[in-house]
Order: sequence, then C-alpha cells, then structure tokens
Amino acid sequence: MRQGILLPSLTCHSLAGRLDKDMDAMIFNIQRFSTEDGPGIRTTVFFKGCPLSCAWCHNPEGLSPHPQLVWYEQRCIGARDCLAACPEGALTLTRAGMEIDRTRCTACGECEKACPAAALEVVGKTWGLDQLVEEVLKDEAFFRTSGGGITLGGGEPALQADFVAAFVRRLREKGIHVALDTSGYISWKQYAKMLPWVDLVLLDLKHLDPRRHAAITGVPLEPIVGNARRFCEEGARMWIRTPVIPGYTDSEENIAAIARFIAADLAPCVERYDLLAFNNLCVAQYKRLRMPYPLEHAPLMSKEAMERLREVAQECGAPNVHWSGATRIEGQ
Repeated sequence: MRQGILLPSLTCHSLAGRLDKDMDAMIFNIQRFSTEDGPGIRTTVFFKGCPLSCAWCHNPEGLSPHPQLVWYEQRCIGARDCLAACPEGALTLTRAGMEIDRTRCTACGECEKACPAAALEVVGKTWGLDQLVEEVLKDEAFFRTSGGGITLGGGEPALQADFVAAFVRRLREKGIHVALDTSGYISWKQYAKMLPWVDLVLLDLKHLDPRRHAAITGVPLEPIVGNARRFCEEGARMWIRTPVIPGYTDSEENIAAIARFIAADLAPCVERYDLLAFNNLCVAQYKRLRMPYPLEHAPLMSKEAMERLREVAQECGAPNVHWSGATRIEGQ
C-alpha cells in the first residue's frame, strides 16, 4: 500500500476553512428588519449581478455584477472635492447636476472618500467571508426571538455560488435559518453547492408562457421550470413568488397557469404562494444609474385586483396563497 505524507495540521476541515477565508463577494446592500423575505425578522444580503433583464426590476443596482458610482442630488453641497479626487477625470459638476462619464469611471471610490456630504457612493462593495458573517450575526438576537434568519437576495446570489455555499454553511453551523431568493435561472451544478445548507427556497415564477417569459425577462422559461421541479425532487422547502406587474404578469390567465403548475408539479414542496404587488419606489434608483425605467408612470395594482388574483390562484390549487404590497384605490 502506498504511504502518503500525513500533515495533521492540514485536515480537510481546516484546509476548507483557510480557503473560505480567502473568498469574497460583491454585495450592494444589507437590509435589516425585513419581514417580506421569508419567516420572521430577517436580514437580507443583496448580491450583485443578475442573468435576467426584467423591465420592472426593483433592484436595478443589482443587475450589473460590477461596482457602480451613483450621485445623490439632495445631499450634494457643491464642495467639488470629488472632482479633484477622481483619478480618471470622469466627473463634471454642471448646473444640471453631476455628470459621470461611465466610459472612464472605474468606481475606485476615491470621490466617495473625498465628498464631505456623502453625495457620491459606489454601489457594490467587496465583502470577505469572515467580515460578512460577523456583520449579519449582529442581528442574531432578532432571528432567535422571531423565528427569522438570513435571506440571500439580489441580483442573483447563485451567480456567486462558491462564496454563498461557504457563507450559508457558516450560518447553519451557528443555527441560523437561511433562505435563498432566486430567479431559478442558474445551472443546477451551482445550486447543488448551496442547497445542503439552505432551509427555504424563495423561487420567482414570473410567467408560464414561454414566448412571453423570454420577451419580458430576456431568458427562456424551461431552465427555470426544470430547476423548480429539481428543487422539489431534492426535497427543498419552497415558497413560490410572482411579482404582479401591470401589463406584464398581472393577467388572471398567467396566475392561474402558475397556480396549476404548482399544484401539479410542486405540491409536496411548496408551502406558500406569494403574489407581490408592483411598486414604483425604485424610480430614483434608475435615475441615479441613468437607466430608463419603462414603468415609471405605471399605476399600482388595486386591492380588488390583487384579491381577485389571490382567489384565482387558490381556485387553481396553489396552497396558502398570500398577496402583499401597496395598492391604489379602485378607479384612480
């Protein structure tokens, strides 16, 4: 028998720990006291980068995987320290506001450091594994008392699957409940890295017509449907969520189709079906990123319409149907 060299100080567990310490992730927000991203009080960690391009995206700063510089008009005092600090000469302060030449800006953060009023901010920061674990565990007492935990959101957290797998493993070792909020449009190989340490999968199903789905999200439907079935086969606990967007996903036919799919293909695993009413609170985020937002003037859903969609979903077999979000008064 061939004898190997035994290195007691480098066991598989300690080696994995060393590798974990070298990992980092691109994150654009950590939102505390969330009550809409799983059970209890939760801290949601938003990972940057998304493979979809939904017209209604509520987190446009999560679409790009790279850091992005934004300017807050209401904070700016015109000090101009940022102009001198920018090594690329990418900033120009005009009467109309701050112009950012994004072909030159590297989001290095020098202007952010120089601004005395915090009017410039790089959205997307690199977090190390130990650093992020320490940060989210500051809220551990709220998780324990409310039955909450950590939700991984985005963007799409599964795009950074290696980091996420190490992160959720560490959380589970601490007894923290972990929910994965995902579009479903990632290879199963990536999901398999994370799933053993995930307690709950929050899966978005936006539209069940393949042509319409591709048109409004930019990606095909079939991989998402396939992964939904695979999550169920693997015994994952699931909440299905549909953003109810006027003119895109809000038809009774679409909600009925999703509900029937849940009842026929996912019933053993789906604990809840959430209908999430459209809101336009992200308009300012689009403007700061100089991105067009086609739903800027779209009306909110009415309470009556949301209640009707809940009834449709329930009649078509979806379990435990809920809806949430701001609504308008019928007729406005």
